[in-house]
Formats: sequence, C-alpha cells, structure tokens
Amino acid sequence: MSPTRIAIIAGEESGDRLGGALMSALSARRDITWFGVGGDDMVAAGLDPLFPLEEIAVNGFDAIVRRLPQLLARIAETAKAVAAFKPDVLIVIDAPEFNHRVAKRLRRALPDVPIVNYVSPTVWAWRPGRAKAMRPYVDLILALFPFEPAAHARLGGPKCVYVGHPLYEALRAGRDGSVGEALLVLPGSRRGEIDRLMPLFGEALARLAPEVPVRLLAVPRHRERIEAYVADWTVKPEILTGAEGKRTAFATARAALAASGTVTLELAAARVPMVVAYKLDFTYRQVKRLHRFIPIVTATSMVLANIVIGRNAIPAFLEDEATPEAIAGALEPLLRPGTPERDDQATAFDEFDAAMRVATSPSEQAADAVLDLLATRATR
Repeated sequence: MSPTRIAIIAGEESGDRLGGALMSALSARRDITWFGVGGDDMVAAGLDPLFPLEEIAVNGFDAIVRRLPQLLARIAETAKAVAAFKPDVLIVIDAPEFNHRVAKRLRRALPDVPIVNYVSPTVWAWRPGRAKAMRPYVDLILALFPFEPAAHARLGGPKCVYVGHPLYEALRAGRDGSVGEALLVLPGSRRGEIDRLMPLFGEALARLAPEVPVRLLAVPRHRERIEAYVADWTVKPEILTGAEGKRTAFATARAALAASGTVTLELAAARVPMVVAYKLDFTYRQVKRLHRFIPIVTATSMVLANIVIGRNAIPAFLEDEATPEAIAGALEPLLRPGTPERDDQATAFDEFDAAMRVATSPSEQAADAVLDLLATRATR
C-alpha cells in the first residue's frame, strides 16, 4: 500500500505547534508522505518545508500591507506546489489570510482533493458571513471550542467537528487545586492594549486597595513600558515575566484582573476566578458603532468561558462599562473565600471542564477526524 500523501500548511507559530502534534498522531497510525509549510515542531514531525515559516508569519494589518507583494507571491507558489504534489488531503492550520487563498486555488486546480481547516475562524464572534463563504472550498473544520460546530451549522458553514483545545488540556493537567494568596493582573500582550488598560487597572486597584499581594504578568518586551505605568500606581505590584514567572503567577493567584483574550481561557482552565475588562482601539470602536446598524459582531461575551458554558458567569466590562469603580466592585468578593461570586465561578469552571473535555487528546481527535474524512472519500 502506497503512503498517504498529505499537504499541510501552518502560517504562524501557534499553528506550527498544532501541526506538529497532528502530524505525529497521524504518522503513528499510517505511512505518510508530508509536504507543505511549517516551523520547528512540524519539521521535527517529518516535514521538509517548502520555505521558512517566518516568511509568511506576519501579525497585524500594517505588517500584512507592508509585505503584501511577498505574501501574494508565496500564496501562488504554495498553491502551485501543493497541486503538483497531488495530495490525498490538504490541511490548512489557522492563518486564514494566507491559507484560505491557497485552499481556494487548490480547489480550482484539483476539485476532488478534500480540504481540512484546523482552527475555525471566529465566525461566531464577528463577520458571520465568513462561515457560508468557506463552504465551497473547505470540507471539514477541526474546531478548538465545543460551541463551534453548532455555530457553523447555524450559519451555513462547512461540516465542523470539535477536537479539543491543546492549551486548555495542558493547563487543566497542571493545576493542583490550591487557592493562591495573590491578585493577578494581566494587562495584555500588545502595546496598544497595554496603553489603554494600564491606567484603568491602576485606578481600579487604587479603589480596591487589596490586602493581598498583587502580581502583574508582563510580556518581556513590554516590561519597561509597564514599569513606567506602575510607577504612578498607588498599589505597587510585583512584576513577573517569562515562563517561570507565568507558572508562579498562575500557581499563586487567588483571583485575576485580565484583558480580554486567550488568557481568559488559561485562567478558566486553571480555575482562577476573574474579572475581565477591555478598551477597544480606534478601528474596533468604529466597528462597534457600525454594529448598531449592521450586525457585524455576534459574540454574546468577550470571555471565552462564558461563551462555552452559555451564560455570563464571569464579569466582563467593555469600553464605557469598564470603569475603576465597576472593576473594583466585581473583584472585591473574589478575593474573599466562600462568597457567592467565587462559588458561582467555581460552578462555571465545572461546566467549562465538562464542555471542553475530549475522550483522548486534541491531536488524536484531530487525527481521527482527518482519517474519517479520507475513509469516507475512499468509499465514494
């Protein structure tokens, strides 16, 4: 029996990690010839990349515009090379700006090759029309969140199966059940959100005047900027950075004040009660205003755990609602044991655990779904 030919493309480091784990799970089950684009994890799993991942791993609108000619050339090159490889299946991982353009070109060139999209675009949060637009060139979506299959079904998107979230599984496995002594502050990882949130968080802490230690987890490249803001705070946090700092921060957190984002998933997995706040940049403020007239944003919450469990158990304050008084008032009961607010979040974390859990591991679930698709195609 000849090897299965799989083309696989990751457009950034997070996708490379997913791709490496999926490749290992698939290679353990059958003989595979790999082709595509990826980074260190995918190379370690057996990929000889078409070109270095760094050439297409760009973040932010401005960066995409600056490198647009190079990116367009790489899209054309990648699609042509994948078509020449004649894969049994193409797997594209996240990075829709690059990967979906490759997928569309392959569908035109080789319409019988099934295409798998690993990591659903956030059609459930904004621009829901993207779900239906994917249907002509994506046969299967491997979703990281349990609510995404229903969202795609509702929006007319491709077939979608939940395979689990690797980050959640890793954090869930590492928690020890202890109650920490500190208030953890997480102001985000991007310069803009740090600039918007640090003054707000400082004022909220001043009103709260916590009796517990305060620790702030900073992205190393922004530490000096954060230290400059903290210099004006009346409550002085201990600033932690790096992997060891993150382990300490999460292990010792009794409650957290966090920017909206993936970190709220991490806190929920670690069962740290939290309050979430966010201030939008100029572009997203305009989107929010436009949403009054055109339904662009469809998410019921900016906290992933709230969306997963279907109720707003975790307090979240956006834009004008994000005031020092509101944040301090929501945080205060989370720092005291046995309060209804802490108990409600503990119940929410139980619900979150039950919804997110998968039978094996995310990579194994993803491998099952890919092989099921190939088996179905083989019987046609």
